[in-house]
Amino acid sequence: MGMQAPIQVFVISLQRSMDRREAVKKQLERFSIPWKFIDAVDGRLLAQMPPSYQAIKVKLLQGYELTPGEIGCFLSHIEAWKLCVENDYTTLVFEDDFQVTENIEQVIRDLIDISDQWSLVRLSGIYETKHEVLRHRQGYDLVRNLAEPCGTAAYMIQPDAAKILLKNAAYIYEPVDHYLEHYFKHGLRILAAKPYPIRLSHSKSTITDRFDRKPVKGLRKTMRSVLRWMDRSFSPSPWFPKP
Repeated sequence: MGMQAPIQVFVISLQRSMDRREAVKKQLERFSIPWKFIDAVDGRLLAQMPPSYQAIKVKLLQGYELTPGEIGCFLSHIEAWKLCVENDYTTLVFEDDFQVTENIEQVIRDLIDISDQWSLVRLSGIYETKHEVLRHRQGYDLVRNLAEPCGTAAYMIQPDAAKILLKNAAYIYEPVDHYLEHYFKHGLRILAAKPYPIRLSHSKSTITDRFDRKPVKGLRKTMRSVLRWMDRSFSPSPWFPKP
């Protein structure tokens, strides 16, 4: 993929995941632009949780605690955003469980050409969601999803957007893909390229373990709603402001 525009590519991957790294290398051989691994934070190996994670408040306002994998995943994406800002480059961020499609080169080239029209563009999603088409492009549509597609396997981000995400990530209290979609928190409108040019490999994630958690139901869900209302009413910086 020969592109002269300033773009950098990072792949978030656990250092010990050698099989995944080999699979990534084979897929990215088509890229003629530099790319490198970011060693993912393994939340299971953290001696203690970071100060940005307040376990008691998270449990009250979420109805559950984040898993170590979710915390590590969020911290790993924060590292990617920091590099985006430091190098001042449009940045393509992958997790190591992706599969590229045939039109990936075309989509990335085009998104670089229209980089003034977006801040962050999803290139993949776990779930297919309804969307609003904003621009018809050659081979894909630039859209706004009307529901959360979940996942952070691949996205392109601009330095200004990375700055905003970092500024508003002082506290970690939700999975990083939920955070990206919460416009009411950071003010960024997240777009998507559809059909997605990046697919998931469907192998179990080694970075996050979120799907091992049971959903919040019943009294716990009711209490969560009450506590979030109290947080919105009395906190100068509520975690869940009204959309």
